[in-house]
Amino acid sequence: MRGPLGAVIGRYPSSDGSAQMGGIIKHNRKCRDIAFLLLFIAFWVAMNVNSSFGFDKGNPLRLTFGLDYKGNVCGDHHAKPGLRELELKYWVNPNQVYQSGLKNSEFKLSNARTICLMDCPIPSEDSLNWVCDYPEGEIHLSMDDWIDRNYDYFEFLTPEMRNTSLQLQGPCYPVIFPSVNVYWSCQFIARASNMSLRHWEQMGGVKINEDIVIDKSIHRSINSRSSVLKRYMADIGKSWPVLIVCGGILPLFLSVIWLLMIRHFVSGMPWITVILFNVLILSVTMFYYLKDVYDSRIEYAYQRWHLAGWIGNDAISPIIGEHDPYYRVFGRELTHLRVASVLMTIVMITAVLSSIAIVRRILMATSVLKVAAKVIGEVQALIIFPIIPYLILAVFYMIWLSAALYLFSSGQILQNDCSSNCCVYDLALKRVNCDRCCGYSIHYTPHIAIAILFHLFGCYWVTQFFIACSSTVIAGSVASYYWAHGETSPDIPFLPVFSSMKRLIRYSLGSVALGSLTVSFVESIRFILESIRRKLKFYNIVPESRVGKVAFYSTQGLRKSIEWTIKSVNRNAYIMIAITGKSFCTASAIATELIISNILRIGKVNVIGDVILFLGKLCVSLSSAVFAFLMLDTHKYGSAHNKISSPLFPVLVCWGLGYVVATLFFGVVEMSIDTIILSFCQDSEEHQGTAQYAPPLLMETLNDQNEMQRLTQ
Repeated sequence: MRGPLGAVIGRYPSSDGSAQMGGIIKHNRKCRDIAFLLLFIAFWVAMNVNSSFGFDKGNPLRLTFGLDYKGNVCGDHHAKPGLRELELKYWVNPNQVYQSGLKNSEFKLSNARTICLMDCPIPSEDSLNWVCDYPEGEIHLSMDDWIDRNYDYFEFLTPEMRNTSLQLQGPCYPVIFPSVNVYWSCQFIARASNMSLRHWEQMGGVKINEDIVIDKSIHRSINSRSSVLKRYMADIGKSWPVLIVCGGILPLFLSVIWLLMIRHFVSGMPWITVILFNVLILSVTMFYYLKDVYDSRIEYAYQRWHLAGWIGNDAISPIIGEHDPYYRVFGRELTHLRVASVLMTIVMITAVLSSIAIVRRILMATSVLKVAAKVIGEVQALIIFPIIPYLILAVFYMIWLSAALYLFSSGQILQNDCSSNCCVYDLALKRVNCDRCCGYSIHYTPHIAIAILFHLFGCYWVTQFFIACSSTVIAGSVASYYWAHGETSPDIPFLPVFSSMKRLIRYSLGSVALGSLTVSFVESIRFILESIRRKLKFYNIVPESRVGKVAFYSTQGLRKSIEWTIKSVNRNAYIMIAITGKSFCTASAIATELIISNILRIGKVNVIGDVILFLGKLCVSLSSAVFAFLMLDTHKYGSAHNKISSPLFPVLVCWGLGYVVATLFFGVVEMSIDTIILSFCQDSEEHQGTAQYAPPLLMETLNDQNEMQRLTQ
């Protein structure tokens, strides 16, 4: 049996009969769960080592630009030769591209010869243009001169070189097909220039295959899952100003404004929150629809898609720079935006219906928020305290995102092992070389995948850790207020927030590390199980029996219920850790027992308050998403080097960062309510069902049974 909380807070004799002196929530504490604190520190060290590996081996340019025939990354000024302004990947041999697109061909597009250019070549209207290899050996041209000559030094070739060029073995290759810049790769348009083709044939060049395959082969490569994922990661790096403004500064400002309004305008805040939430979720949904509507026409296929009933004409385009307005290219990103639009529509409808359902209970939430508002008024440092964990997480996220970009691009560039006949003229060797003519690819070993998963898990654990630290500090501060009869008292320590921080750092960091690890572990298991479930569903591996189907689909709800329960227990455990200084497991048991004993008394009040606070967090995060859409819709992110492939990932990251920031600040109200309610339960239990230290407003909210019944009918 646990003893009375009075012994903990210093108002009643302890179990050994001695008086506990020193004020509110001060007693003989000691460090708890030290092993898990050491584990957390070791994890930080491992994350630093893991990130160092990424910074050493990675190159974010690989996420955006392709590789040339030497294994260099286009646009890399450290390459040999320097490719600072040469960012576009171009396939010089059209027959290799055609061969890679054939159904049963063993030749892969990654083995086709590529080169880095400044712009995509266009066939001449009255002659034949050439794209030649980087100048070296007998070609005495600088890279600048090569660029100025539009990559063409055919006139300087020896007869032997000209003959190999006519055999499509280089060093020069004809420009027969027009091409367009699609995500920094020159995609062929399967419509050969008649004039260029005629000149090529007159010069005695080998037959060049003309077919739609030449377009589809490159298009499949650009739209592969790995390429799309790399572009999404690159989008995050390109849109870093948006992440800072919409994922950091804006939610900070909105969260502080919301807390101040709770303090001075509490009666209207639940209504404002519900209305604003519905407006914002409608706005985000409309932005997704505006961005994913498209009218795609691909000339070689003479096909036309139009999404009837979907609004707007501001669809994203995978084509970079000026191009024929009648030529459109379909990108996988558009499909993802369409899926996001449908999901947002479902969420919007559910949110609106839920908002209507809780309208009659908003008055109850107002009563609960008034209690929290009074606490914030008495302990005003609570409003600005979350800035401390906010700044720590801001620095952590900046370093973490930088390391993530390098880790995702930390594969090793190796030459492919191909058995195809791809002989090319080597300017350095001055002869045709058939030994090292395969292309280059980025190879990712299994340990890189493990490093990325470790990095992702570390981000979630660290985030949960600092949110838990913030919650524990707030709980300790609010408990000091409660056990002083809700008034300013000499028993309340000076600056209770900093006193609570001191107790956390000195005694309870291990308990917080254990609680945050528990949430992170459960969430990771849920994510793995959900991924397995989706794969089974994708491959139609679903139980055929009725019982099996029920079990298959009910597990998802069970996993979410377990996750919610763990988070709820953790939150209340942090409160008891702040008050009692017990270990995490002991504090969890105390909190759970208190809640179960008083579930009928506090359940309805606590749940409706949590719903309003959750909607408030979504208001802040949705505002971040809306402003991210507006910033990404400017010309800066629609052209040239800063062009993003899709607003999807940057908007989602801003949404997530906004929610984390809102969680830190809204935790002031959330933990204030939960701490006061748990303290009320303990107070009532110690005094035969009548709380002695509860603020009058809380007593009115929890004890007026007639009013409670009227509100919940």
